[in-house]
Amino acid sequence: MANISMMETALQCHPLSESGFVEAIAVHVDRAEDGRLQMKYTLHGLIEEIRFPEVTQPERTDGLWKNTCFELFCGRADDGSYVEFNFAPSGQWAAYAFTGYRAGMTELACAPPQIGCTAGEGIFEMTVTVDLPESLRTVDLVAGFSAVIADKDGRTAYWALAHPPGKADFHHKDCFALQLEARSAA
Repeated sequence: MANISMMETALQCHPLSESGFVEAIAVHVDRAEDGRLQMKYTLHGLIEEIRFPEVTQPERTDGLWKNTCFELFCGRADDGSYVEFNFAPSGQWAAYAFTGYRAGMTELACAPPQIGCTAGEGIFEMTVTVDLPESLRTVDLVAGFSAVIADKDGRTAYWALAHPPGKADFHHKDCFALQLEARSAA
C-alpha cells in the first residue's frame, strides 16, 4: 500500500469487465492541508463510444453508478466506517457514509464537490475537488478510487486501484489500496 499525499496511479480494469473501449484510466490525487482532496481522473480510449450523461444542474443525485461515473471511497485504516463519493460528467454527485461494509448507509452531509470535465481525441479528464468530512480531515486515510464506464452499446467496464476476487465490488476493503497521509499546514 503506497503512503502519499500527492501522486498519480493507474486504475485496473476488473477481469470480468468488457474493456475494449477504454485503454487506461489514471487518477492524480492531492490531499490539501485544509481537508480537501483534489483529484484528476484521466481516461484514454474510444471517447466517442462512451455513454456520458448529459450535462445538467450540479446537484446531489442517487444511482450515478448506473452510468459513467468516477468514485472515491475513503476511511480510517483502524475503523470499518467509510464514505463514498460519486462524481458524474453531468455535474451531478452523491455522497454517503457507511458504518461498515455496505452497512448503515446514510446520506453524507457535505458541501457540493467542484467538478470540471474536458475531452479531446482519445482522452477525457474530470477534475474534482471535494471537502472531506470533519472526522477525516486530519487523520491518515485508506482510499479507493474507481470508475464505472458505460459505452453506447450497453457494455460496462469497472475500474479500480485493486479488485477483490469475484464480481466487481468497490466497497470491498481490497479496493481501499492507497494510503493518504494527513497533511498539516506546517
